[in-house]
Amino acid sequence: MAEFEELIELGSAADVTGWGFDWVADRATEERPPWGYARLLAERLRTASAALDLDTGGGEVLAEADTFPPVAVATESWAPNAARATALLYPRGVVVVRAEQDGPLPFADGAFDLVTSRHPVAPRWAEIARVLQTGGSYFAQHVGPASGFELIEFFLGPQPEARRGRHPDDEVAAAEAAGLEVVDLREATLRIEIFDIAAVVYLLRKLVWWVPGFTVERYRERLAELHELIVADGAFVTHSTRHLIEARRSG
Repeated sequence: MAEFEELIELGSAADVTGWGFDWVADRATEERPPWGYARLLAERLRTASAALDLDTGGGEVLAEADTFPPVAVATESWAPNAARATALLYPRGVVVVRAEQDGPLPFADGAFDLVTSRHPVAPRWAEIARVLQTGGSYFAQHVGPASGFELIEFFLGPQPEARRGRHPDDEVAAAEAAGLEVVDLREATLRIEIFDIAAVVYLLRKLVWWVPGFTVERYRERLAELHELIVADGAFVTHSTRHLIEARRSG
């Protein structure tokens, strides 16, 4: 089990701050959604006058844009990510604000004509609608239902009720209830291949909501079983789901 222990140590020591996944580039692959969110985001930022990016992580996706509007703000709740995002975005004129997940957004009503997010933790539709100007848009890529559940259920067992969470139909209903009109919705199911147990440890440390309370010590036995499966099969296959959503405040 020397290889197993070495891989466990590698995954445990890897830096999990930010929203980049470069560390697992040679250890796991994931299909990308067909619509190209970063490109579409950049197009919308070019024509906005005041933009807000929610749950920006380390700012990596937002930083791919070639230009920003005169007013550009991003929020992030986790201090290490906020610091990382500030270092990346502030030199380009984007202000990063610490904002708690369950509190109101610290901005005036109608402050932005564009609100964006890539993989928000939980969209707060009423707050999104509040800070949007009339005619303004929310444009985002969300994680969909049962994303990564083959891996999640390997550790937690069947999760039938949780599989419904983040369903795009529910999000459309919630957006409309907040006074937004959904003008575009696209969905994709994407293949993920994980090639070693170090990548599993890294992902479960980074995506903390997948297996809440995950530690190597707590799940060492299951990790060892999964390591053997990966060695035998060459990869562990799971799937992510994504949806692109655009909603407009019409009144």
